[in-house]
Amino acid sequence: MVYGWRTRLRERERMATLELTKENFEGTVTGHDTVIVDFWAAWCGPCRQFAPTFEKASTEHSDIVFGKVDTEAQPELAEFFNIRSIPTLMVFRENVVLYSQAGALPDHVLDDLITKVRGVDMADVHRQIADHQSEHDQPEHDEAAEVGDQPA
Repeated sequence: MVYGWRTRLRERERMATLELTKENFEGTVTGHDTVIVDFWAAWCGPCRQFAPTFEKASTEHSDIVFGKVDTEAQPELAEFFNIRSIPTLMVFRENVVLYSQAGALPDHVLDDLITKVRGVDMADVHRQIADHQSEHDQPEHDEAAEVGDQPA
């Protein structure tokens, strides 16, 4: 019996949400496959209502890192991610933001979101990002040079 209790305690500690700060945010996102971040503040009623849902999901999905950013304590992170309303939920997978939306989610909607995030073909996502970046890295078309190159 004691072994079971200790094992559950260790699992609970491992699955607890992380407090994310400007010092550990990047390392957390780059160091894990999937990270779900709750941007919140203590004075926010909807944030407090969503907290148990978020915590419950963290215990049910041990393969995902769940982190919380207190926007009052970490204004730089809130500004960097352009957080305008809280709670805002953001999902990173392989360093790509797959979801970012304000509002508290009910349990079943958060579970559906997690299922959809797991089902995303990340090879396709990375290919699309690379294609988009290569399109924007192309030098702008210079019509003047083309016109000047034509025979008179």
